[in-house]
Amino acid sequence: MSEHLLTRRTAARGGPAGAGGAFWNALDDAERAALRQVARPRRYQPRAPLCYQGDDSDHLIIIESGWAKVTSSSEDGHEVVLAVRGPGELVCESAVLGGRERSATVAALGAVRALVVPAPRFTGFLDAHPGVWMLVSGTFVRRLDDAGRRLQAHASAQGAQRLAILLADLAERSARLAPADPSGAVVIGPPLSQEELGSWMDSSRETVARALGTLRGAGLVRTGRRKITIVDPAGLRAFARGRL
Repeated sequence: MSEHLLTRRTAARGGPAGAGGAFWNALDDAERAALRQVARPRRYQPRAPLCYQGDDSDHLIIIESGWAKVTSSSEDGHEVVLAVRGPGELVCESAVLGGRERSATVAALGAVRALVVPAPRFTGFLDAHPGVWMLVSGTFVRRLDDAGRRLQAHASAQGAQRLAILLADLAERSARLAPADPSGAVVIGPPLSQEELGSWMDSSRETVARALGTLRGAGLVRTGRRKITIVDPAGLRAFARGRL
């Protein structure tokens, strides 16, 4: 199922059509209630793992609040940030549904509140609510599309522009969850360090620091410790597209 169809289903149910296609947001009230019945709530402290790369699959998780990073480690221990997941999103799900070892580690970036669903209970829920299968497959399709766009951006952009592409996407996702301030500025939701940003955009921390300096100098962002505020979202999008 395409992201367009997922968004249409969300809008038809009265949910936030611009919610980025988050799985939980696209469920109706009855589906949410049924899923809560087979899940157990859990809280994760900052940096706590939600699941480990290489583990056998026995549960998946729906983030209710907070942000988590998805990472993969090579044999020499080098960790690469693959993605960031936020409220309403499924995590640790592909291994469960695919019946294989987990291919990545998911760890809390800050405090996370979540629903943990054992694999058999989730598949039972899907059997009882077959329409939700479309939402799950739509999640996979959207993530593949996102990964493809990121690879394209890595190939076509460098330095500050590559970081701007990443931050523009995070700003859009963050704005859907929390309103912008009266000036229109958006605080990036996930508390990412410069090292984590560098890993995600396949660059060094020094490259990220220089890129942030360029974006600050252009009046597009404001930075603090693990905090980035997009001062001019429209300007940042223009910079990401090479129009500034």
